[in-house]
Amino acid sequence: MGITSGELFAHSRVSVNEDPYRCCFTITDPMMVHALLGQHNSHLHQLENLLGVRLGSRGNDIQISGAKLDVELTELVLNQLVALLQKGYPLYPPDIDYAVNILRSNSSINLTDIFFDTVLVSARNKYIAPKSLAQKEYIDAIRQNDVVFGVGPAGTGKTYLAMALAVAAWQKKQVNRIVLVRPAVEAGEKLGFLPGDIAEKVNPYLQPLYDALFDMVERSKGQEMIEEGIVEVAPLAFMRGRTLNDSFIILDEAQNTTREQMKMFLTRLGFGSKAVVTGDVTQIDLPSGRPSGLLDALRILDGLDGIAIRRFSQIDVVRHPIVQRIVQAYEKA
Repeated sequence: MGITSGELFAHSRVSVNEDPYRCCFTITDPMMVHALLGQHNSHLHQLENLLGVRLGSRGNDIQISGAKLDVELTELVLNQLVALLQKGYPLYPPDIDYAVNILRSNSSINLTDIFFDTVLVSARNKYIAPKSLAQKEYIDAIRQNDVVFGVGPAGTGKTYLAMALAVAAWQKKQVNRIVLVRPAVEAGEKLGFLPGDIAEKVNPYLQPLYDALFDMVERSKGQEMIEEGIVEVAPLAFMRGRTLNDSFIILDEAQNTTREQMKMFLTRLGFGSKAVVTGDVTQIDLPSGRPSGLLDALRILDGLDGIAIRRFSQIDVVRHPIVQRIVQAYEKA
């Protein structure tokens, strides 16, 4: 883990029969006690629900009881949460959810390697960093490859993190512009019935990309970048016939591309450019009988040098907790 047990906590196990398994976790740094426990022990209650153990606190000690594997995982989570606090990480309830999900899937992970991998500091002084193992692998893949596919359910940060990496690349002068693309495919509403000219008709499809951009930079700065051509937000159809050099290109909602559109988009890539393609294959809005260009590309391009595919699941959802439960319910159905 990089941090020894002696540096952060001391513990002793007392086995009372085989069940429950009990141990005492002692926080050796008194400055960490309140931050770890949370107001009115709220963090402990949250950990109880997530890990299926019973937790009680007295002074610097946390008593843990439950099934042996659950208790051991709880010790590991508490140890790593203290390590985050020691390094100045502000601990919020969602972070505890993320920590449990990550360590449950891979107990050898060091949370500081994930939570402190800052991609960008936004205009609101918000530190944008991965919140799951899949997000960390996605970020690393984008850094290391020319084309990356991010595939998974809504709320997993596919587009948001790609946007953060794009803005960071522009700030570091690694690219000259950011190109944000979406297919204008109707989801139950026909373009022809929407008011306005073609630009006004497609604007609703592009709004999520504007939202992400304005979360990274001040709205006035974002508008200036758009006006100067540093950021271009356009429907996919406008990409035909172009070659994009020194650009960071994001194709969002790619599940709604046709085979021909996907091939057209991927062949727009010029020198010094990087492309990120995001989509959710469970939300295809193409007319019946039209195969998704994203599914086709995932099949054809898997394993090609310079191209990476990263998949997200419902455990990577980082929106409101209800979103994760909604995704789970739909997957069951």
